[in-house]
Amino acid sequence: MVTLTPERPEHGPAVDRLLDSAFGSEARWHKTCQRLRDGQEPLRELSLVAIADERLVGTVRLWPVRAGGRRALMLGPLAVDNRWRDHGVGSDLMTEALRRARAAGEKAVLLVGDEPYYKRFGFTPAPMKGLWMPGPVDRARFLGAELTPDALTGARGPVLPLAA
Repeated sequence: MVTLTPERPEHGPAVDRLLDSAFGSEARWHKTCQRLRDGQEPLRELSLVAIADERLVGTVRLWPVRAGGRRALMLGPLAVDNRWRDHGVGSDLMTEALRRARAAGEKAVLLVGDEPYYKRFGFTPAPMKGLWMPGPVDRARFLGAELTPDALTGARGPVLPLAA
């Protein structure tokens, strides 16, 4: 059985090990999204970990950003332990993180990821047309989900970090 719980500071080392395993201990630090996370803290009440048999087996983090001058959240990374992939852990983490973000009054969530995976959660490239990242990003992978209607309509400008 997998339990989802808000990430706490003591989860940090296990989250780092999982992210190193999933994305590479060096490669993950060079992604454009990391520029938005450097020096910032994820929103603990919205960032989640998945625990099974007293082990951390999944993580998803949400970070406050400004997207063309509007508050939004940047989702990522999402990672699941190899032994727990294809058990719905990633889907459960995404669904619960978005539910909590909506309940907290957040209006939009952005990410860089595979549209075939994330479209089931409402992410598409369409709301991102007027936005850009602080570094290179594949536009087809730059996705947004509006938690309230038209939250990103007409948004234009850079995506920048926003202190929590």
